[in-house]
Amino acid sequence: MNGTATASAHGWPEPMPVPASMRAMVFRRFGPPDVLEEATIPTPRPGPGEVLVQIAAVGIGRLLDLTARAGHHPYAHFQLPHVLGADHSGVVAALGDGVESVRVGDRVAVYPAVACGSCGHCTEGREEACAGLSVIGTHRPGAYAQFCAAPARNVHRVPDGIPPAMAASLALVGPVAANQLAQAGLHRGHWVLVQGAASALGSTTAALAQYLGARIIATSRSPEKRKALAAAGADVVLDTTAPDFVERLREATDGHGVDIAVDNLGDPTVWDATLDSLARGGTVVTSGAFLGGKVQVDLLRLYSSCHRIIGVRTGNPASVATLWTQVEHGFRAVVDRTFPVARAADAHRYMEDDNSVGRVALTVGPHDWDV
Repeated sequence: MNGTATASAHGWPEPMPVPASMRAMVFRRFGPPDVLEEATIPTPRPGPGEVLVQIAAVGIGRLLDLTARAGHHPYAHFQLPHVLGADHSGVVAALGDGVESVRVGDRVAVYPAVACGSCGHCTEGREEACAGLSVIGTHRPGAYAQFCAAPARNVHRVPDGIPPAMAASLALVGPVAANQLAQAGLHRGHWVLVQGAASALGSTTAALAQYLGARIIATSRSPEKRKALAAAGADVVLDTTAPDFVERLREATDGHGVDIAVDNLGDPTVWDATLDSLARGGTVVTSGAFLGGKVQVDLLRLYSSCHRIIGVRTGNPASVATLWTQVEHGFRAVVDRTFPVARAADAHRYMEDDNSVGRVALTVGPHDWDV
C-alpha cells in the first residue's frame, strides 16, 4: 500500500503515515517528455540531520528538469531510473536523528542545493562555491514523488498564506535572485536590467529588485511576453534584439544606463547589448548560459568604466534567509501555471513550447496522481 492523504482547502496536504513504498514519476531512458512514467519505488528514510518531506508541489526548471530528462545536462550523470524535482514544498512527515529545527506537520519549502557544510567556502557562508555541492533531483532523488528526503538545514518553514505552488516556486529561484542582487550591490533607486525577464529566475529577480525599490527594465524577444511583463509592472519593457535597444534604454534612464544588469542567457549578441547598457560603475551578474556561454569582454572598457562581472552559481544561507524574510513582508513570486504530477509530461511540453512567464510547477496532492 502506498498510503493516502487528504488535502486541506489551502492546498497543503495533511500529514499521512509514511508508507514503505510511494508513487513517483521517473524516467528510465533519456528522451522526450513521454519518457516520464509513474512507478512505485521505496520511500526514502531520513538519515541523521535529515527531514522527510511529504510533497505538495515542485517547481520545474529548464536545466534541472527538461535538459536533464532529454539527456543533455552539461555536468550531471544520472543513474536510471531517476526521479527529477529540485525546489519543492510540503509538510514534514518524519525527522532524522538530531533534528530540532522543524516538527512533523510543519509546512516547509526545500532549498535543493546541498553543500558539504565544512569546507572553507561553506564556513564563510559562501555555500554556492562549495566544490562538493549537489542538487536534489539531479545528484540525488528528487521530488516528483510523494516523499523526498533533505538535510534539515535546507528546509525552511513557509509563512502563513503562501500556497504550496508559490512556496515551491520561491524555494530555489528566490534565493538565487536574492544572491544576485546582494552581490551586485542593489540599492533603492537603482536601474536594473533583467534580460529574459519572463523566465522563472528572470521574473523573480525583476520582481524582487522592484520590491526592494529598484526601477526595472525587463526584456523579452516575444511580443506576448513583453505585454505580460508590462502588465506585471515593469517600469520599462524592451526587445533586447531590437537594433535601437541600447538607445531606447539610455533614453529611459536619462542617459545614465543601468546600475545592475542580470544576464542569465549567455547569448553573445545579448551580452554585447548588456555591456553597452551599463552605467559607469555598473555590474553584470549572471547565473546561467542557456543560449551560449562564450562571450567577449572589452577589458579596456571594463576597467576604465569600473564595471564588474559576477558569476552567481546559486543561493547561500544568507540569501535564503533574505528571501523568506521578504516573503514574510509581502514579496511573492510569479507563478505561471500548475499541472498535476500525473501530467508531468504535459508540463514539460508546455515549457518546451516557451510560452510560460514565471515558474511552472507540479502539484503533488492526493488527487494529482490519477488525473
